[in-house]
Amino acid sequence: MSEYVDQAAAGPSVGVVEKRFFTFADDGAPFIVESGRELAPVTLAYETYGTLDDRASNAVLVLHALTGDAHAAGRYAPSDPKPGWWDIMIGPGKPIDTNRYFVICSNVIGGCMGSTGPTAIDPATGHPYGLSFPVITIGDMVRAQKRLVEHLGISRLLCAIGGSMGGMQVLEWSVRYPDMVRSAVPLATTTKHSALAIAFNEVARQAIMADPKWNGGAYTPDAKPGHGLAVARMIGHITYLSDEAMRQKFDRRLQDRSEISFALEAPDFQVESYLRYQGQKFVDRFDANAFLYVTKAADYFNLEASHGGGSAVSAFAKASCRYLVASFSSDWLYPTYQSRAMVQAMKKNGLDVSFVEIEAKWGHDAFLLPNPRLSALLSRFLERAAADAQAEARHAL
Repeated sequence: MSEYVDQAAAGPSVGVVEKRFFTFADDGAPFIVESGRELAPVTLAYETYGTLDDRASNAVLVLHALTGDAHAAGRYAPSDPKPGWWDIMIGPGKPIDTNRYFVICSNVIGGCMGSTGPTAIDPATGHPYGLSFPVITIGDMVRAQKRLVEHLGISRLLCAIGGSMGGMQVLEWSVRYPDMVRSAVPLATTTKHSALAIAFNEVARQAIMADPKWNGGAYTPDAKPGHGLAVARMIGHITYLSDEAMRQKFDRRLQDRSEISFALEAPDFQVESYLRYQGQKFVDRFDANAFLYVTKAADYFNLEASHGGGSAVSAFAKASCRYLVASFSSDWLYPTYQSRAMVQAMKKNGLDVSFVEIEAKWGHDAFLLPNPRLSALLSRFLERAAADAQAEARHAL
């Protein structure tokens, strides 16, 4: 779930893009989240790339991972040093080809990157929500995204695509709104967190809540729990890599020294320095309370329980789309057996499913990195979905 992997985007770019905002539940009808709480108003930050066709039939919804945002491609200004988090996949001539598809990416509710979350102002108090913000679920995120998609004039998505927590949203979309999803691509994801995944998230949350500056969630921007949030990110980042990736990238190489320091607080090893850097970089761009909310939403996600009475087969009985499911051989956070289990449940319902385990040494982060096989599979899958949509439109004439 490391959404900002250093990478050089290849190929044409969508160019300079603009973050937009859609607000709903501001008309006296609040958004009721699954916990039963009311939320109003609700704002979603989003970006779009490409052009929506006359039939609104070429829309591709891209769902971001745990701490990602709506900025999936392009740059906000030509001088920006890095493009959006999936610029390698989205753009003219790329697998998600913006010459052909209208691409939407929104920031989830509960986050802190422009959408309503714990950092937003509570209209009842005039202060940030903090921990008074309602606990939200993956289902809540998807229900909010549906409002955005409808606002854009789209009644059916050509495809929903996402990895990690984005993949959870893809699965939720496909069973909650089957008539709105023609095809779906869940990458490096699961229908429910394992005890191991929940455990890592809980340790990360405890690191934040143990920081004295957390102050029960009532911290201020100039006195935020930076140390706790940095440690939380360090914990998470370890789960995104693999043993092989760690060995190749760092091994036991020392950082800026030829001998160990024999000092407990010094980062002797390159891997120690790297984790500290990643932790501090995360503090500069993300909010501690938002991290608590989005990790809890991921932990609560259980497609079988929420849509199938405890059965994955029953849950996917509600779906009607075509799937491309991809796992990665070195992903130990969401290992391949979890993808195989969901594929089996899909096939028991007679769904059209393609599955691939991609050999990749970089762990869970692999879905964010350049991979020719994934690019080719995704490109062909979208082309097939588009051809089916065109054939259906001709048949309806």
